[in-house]
Amino acid sequence: MKILHVSSAAYIVGGGVSEYLRNISERLARKHEVTVFASNPNSALPRYEVINGVKVVRYTCYAPNGAFYFSSELPVMLRKKKFDVVHAHNYHSFPFHLAGFMAKCDNFVVSPCFHGAGHTPFRDCLFRIFKPLGKKTLKRASNILAASEYEKLLLCEQFNFEPSKVTVIQRGVNFSEFKGLKRRKHNFKSVLFVGRLVEYKGVQYLIKALPKLNEDVILEIVGKGPLRNRLEMLARKLGVLDRVRFYQDLKRQELLQMYVNADVFVLPSRYEAYSKVVAEALALGTPCIVANTSALQEWIDNESCFGISFPIDLNELSDLICSVLEKHFSGVAMKKWIGKKIIDWDDVVIKLETIYNQ
Repeated sequence: MKILHVSSAAYIVGGGVSEYLRNISERLARKHEVTVFASNPNSALPRYEVINGVKVVRYTCYAPNGAFYFSSELPVMLRKKKFDVVHAHNYHSFPFHLAGFMAKCDNFVVSPCFHGAGHTPFRDCLFRIFKPLGKKTLKRASNILAASEYEKLLLCEQFNFEPSKVTVIQRGVNFSEFKGLKRRKHNFKSVLFVGRLVEYKGVQYLIKALPKLNEDVILEIVGKGPLRNRLEMLARKLGVLDRVRFYQDLKRQELLQMYVNADVFVLPSRYEAYSKVVAEALALGTPCIVANTSALQEWIDNESCFGISFPIDLNELSDLICSVLEKHFSGVAMKKWIGKKIIDWDDVVIKLETIYNQ
């Protein structure tokens, strides 16, 4: 098959959509001809690349604050060549909708990564204005792929789709990467956050809760984004800057080692369609705390993953972190997810090929 992926992601290591795109594209390329139209907002990346068998073509675009991804080049690229399958990613960006109306293909598939709202008041206003256009894009798809039951329910409710229109295929993990990883001892308690540093992810709540936790608790934040400077200022104002450690652009094995070393992983995010970071933390035996919202609520079992109500109450959050830090986890509770909600990328691709062949 000739397969085209259209994405607002730049096709680089890291990031939720980028990680998903790389893992499925490079596995599909073992048997199929795979092309990816990826973004290049600052023209800092090569326009053409072949990466592990995947032909990557990047389009220039305007992406204010890492959003929208307006492009005058992409429509021309979409009309040049016909593909057997066009798979568009991320409903909350314009390339997704351009693909729906301009791509030439026999089978149009979408992975919306749908959150049901914009992440700021301005973006939420735009989300509502353009919702009729969004519905037209989704109706053009032969298959809509949701990453969780929550995302499926959200899509069906907001666009009045029949459940049969939406198929749930969760994100994957690469179990082969986990071999040989062992926990390293440290003389502090590690609270780990991994994600883009934006307000809806809730990392600011962890800094605000830190003064309520014992002095030996260190907050480790992995990620980058527009909130970074504000987070540092907040930590300095609260007198806990020496207990907050920021990391970005880690190598893959370095990130996985941080999951293993962490005493608890916390994601107090308001919107998630699945959450690969929670899946990886649990797969590596690290207990989690998540906001009882969106698809995160599907992880809560009060054995391996614990829920915090939203809006976040700092006292409740700090008490729950203390409670989890005092518990002993053998990793058995986490293993219940493997093969069910946590599957290998190879299994994800097998499911995708079934969809592509329909």
